[in-house]
Amino acid sequence: MARNRSSSSASSKWRYCNPAYYLKRPKRLALLFIVFVSATMVFWDRQTLVREHELEELKDNHGNAIGKVEIIGNGKHPGNKVLMEDPIDIQRKEKVKEAMIHAWSSYEKYAWGQDELQPQSKNGVNSFGGLGATLVDSLDTLYIMGLDEQFQRAREWVANSLDFNKDYDASVFETTIRVVGGLLSAYDLSGDKVFLEKAKDIADRLLPAWDTPTGIPYNVINLAHGNPHNPSWTGGESILADSGTEQLEFIALSQRTGDPKYQQKAENVIAVLNKTFPDNGLLPIYIDPHRGTGAYSTITFGAMGDSFYEYLLKVWIQGNRTSAVKHYRDMWETSMKGLLSLVRRTTPSSFAYICEKNGETLIDKMDELACFAPGMIALGSFGYGPGESEKFLSLAEELAWTCYNFYQSTPTKLAGENYFFHSGQDMSVGTSWNILRPETVESLFYLWRLTGNKTYKEWAWNIFQAFEKNSRIESGYVGLKDVNTGVKDNMMQSFFLAETLKYFYLLFSPPSVISLDEWVLNTEAHPLRIVPRLDGKSDDHRKPTIRIRSRKGGRSIND
Repeated sequence: MARNRSSSSASSKWRYCNPAYYLKRPKRLALLFIVFVSATMVFWDRQTLVREHELEELKDNHGNAIGKVEIIGNGKHPGNKVLMEDPIDIQRKEKVKEAMIHAWSSYEKYAWGQDELQPQSKNGVNSFGGLGATLVDSLDTLYIMGLDEQFQRAREWVANSLDFNKDYDASVFETTIRVVGGLLSAYDLSGDKVFLEKAKDIADRLLPAWDTPTGIPYNVINLAHGNPHNPSWTGGESILADSGTEQLEFIALSQRTGDPKYQQKAENVIAVLNKTFPDNGLLPIYIDPHRGTGAYSTITFGAMGDSFYEYLLKVWIQGNRTSAVKHYRDMWETSMKGLLSLVRRTTPSSFAYICEKNGETLIDKMDELACFAPGMIALGSFGYGPGESEKFLSLAEELAWTCYNFYQSTPTKLAGENYFFHSGQDMSVGTSWNILRPETVESLFYLWRLTGNKTYKEWAWNIFQAFEKNSRIESGYVGLKDVNTGVKDNMMQSFFLAETLKYFYLLFSPPSVISLDEWVLNTEAHPLRIVPRLDGKSDDHRKPTIRIRSRKGGRSIND
């Protein structure tokens, strides 16, 4: 009897595995289905979470950690479903990297150690006094692209051959943004102190330029003997952009060395200009270094004015948006009110553009150099409150469309140096050369990073292809004497490697590569790491949130 009961009990247990049991009992079948679905969802969510955490720990081809990636919203954002880089972006990034290799290897072969390569005649020229401008300008681009062998050769040249003791009248502005900025960026990226030591050496040679009655610097100085002065063609005046575009580099140098003298010299310039800062925030391009006031001259966001406004915003970002740098942001916002008064639109296509101003007269002209402005405005728009933020971001997008059409409106699809606007005719090329400038690509980079709109990457790719078609030759890249005819010049500007190719590369790289939350790029596209600024309280309510939309990074830039 016991045996029979045991057999009956076992049979009773196994009946739950018989499908017929559930077919006769629909309620239990439904319950079983619900349990199955719930268990599957729990398992799937767990696996997804594991995969996401694994992706956050991915490393690049160099074995370096990528860094932290922000997850947007509740995980249902479309961007979170893209766990790997876009294959098209990867292909385009490699094309840009190959372009850099071609430009750099041509420089190495024909102009090693000299300032710039003349590709047509295959020789180098010392257009900056023999400071190895292209080499120093390219250091961070080589590092970011993972071109380690090239970077190491350049590093050895800097360590053993870079000599600043030259009887040469150097531009304080150009030497600061290219050489000081390039060396500091290479230091921040690599941690190699040879770059910091060289940056300190050249900065010390520039410092006497600030020894004026107001502290507004002279714009030229002899690197071996001092003797600062201004160019004769300015009538003895200092240039606005040349005097207000050293703050990022000199503040960074003080932070890295612990010596406050560099920061004090550069920041005093802004303090002086702030005393008489106009209500519209627009300064003329000539400033009297003895009185600290503007001289009667053109107001422009193009040549000789441009980067002054850029650095008002970027020093605020570099300074962690603390109270110590709040006056930079205030001055920048005042200048943006003035910029709005210069914006006009063409007929019939309604292209937005930024006029120049002479006295009370507006001039319907815009430099390609001013095409940095859409990126600057977009970057600064995130420091406004709702309403103002959207207004300025929309303006940035309008101006970027105009700058892109500077390229699209010519037979070569490359932009001229400046454009004029006439009623009923939209835009026409003024000065028709193209010297491989980066400004439009720079703005497309910022707009892509800040909006996630892939259109900006497509525009950038079109511009890159135009450079490849018209400017690439067997021994490097050249500018065009005329964007209408395509006739080539004989110069590969150092900023083509420092800025233009770097911005292209970053456009097709994940946003974790040179994160805008961790780095600020100087006007020569040299990234400087943002470090704590201890001389002011935080102003966090103004801090923009930069959303990162990609999960896989490139070279380690965040360690």
